Amino acid sequence: MTRKPVNKLITLGAGLAVAATALGAPPAAAAAPPEGAYWHTRAVTTIAHPWRFGTKSDPYELLQRRVSELWSAPDGKQWYGFRELGAQPATEADKKAWQRDGSPAKWSRSIDGKVVKLSAEPSRGHVSPVRTERDQFQFAGQWLTYDEVQRLPADPDRLKDWVTKAGQVFGITAESMTHWLSSSLPQLLHALPAPKEVRAGAYQALLTLPGVRAGGDAKDTLGRAGAAVVIESSSGTGKKASTVKQTLIVDTGRMVLLSQGRAVAVGGKAFGAKSYNEILVEVGWTNARPAVPAPS
Repeated sequence: MTRKPVNKLITLGAGLAVAATALGAPPAAAAAPPEGAYWHTRAVTTIAHPWRFGTKSDPYELLQRRVSELWSAPDGKQWYGFRELGAQPATEADKKAWQRDGSPAKWSRSIDGKVVKLSAEPSRGHVSPVRTERDQFQFAGQWLTYDEVQRLPADPDRLKDWVTKAGQVFGITAESMTHWLSSSLPQLLHALPAPKEVRAGAYQALLTLPGVRAGGDAKDTLGRAGAAVVIESSSGTGKKASTVKQTLIVDTGRMVLLSQGRAVAVGGKAFGAKSYNEILVEVGWTNARPAVPAPS
């Protein structure tokens, strides 16, 4: 069951002296003003479709691509935009099999007869306000104002301690705390308008966690250079053993996330249906108003 964000642990704005003692927050200071009308992210996600197409003697696989955008105003109001970008053959070999299948632009059934609705053309897309319990930012199970986001601890140890205590209030067990931290901290690299110093603290804190390691210099699929962070976990045994390898590429100059990919294997075999690659095309402040995501 999905938990709803709980009330703030301790207000980080008013009453910050108490927060500094309980959560290791920095001394009260004026929050940096926003650098634009919206904190904005544009992400293009690619996933492998779980079914095969063509014929049983000459099958091929498809990739689905979609773009999503999120605009967050300093007052906490948000808008979400989405558009399917169209399906395409997964590899060059799949492309040749697709061409032998007549190069279809739409698919209604898989080889095994499963009903699907796929198109090679982008959809119309949409944009709409995000309806939430309150107009605030959600992070680590908490509702935070813009000022409170600005005052999150920049020190890696204090930030990790804050997120840990937030997890405890949220009901996260000790056994699950590492996963909580490794999934929460990267959010500060793109999803919230946190100061660069806080983003840097999140990056440094992430590298101290079990199962997380620096992966060296890397480039995303757009050719942008960054530093790779690899997060690995496993569960189960024998044929049911599963491994998850998540790779983040971080622009350590701007301290923002460039891309994140997830590769899942079950019983030693790749499980494409649970794997994906996401490119953060844009992360930062903008004055451009929310609009249906462009198909480019």
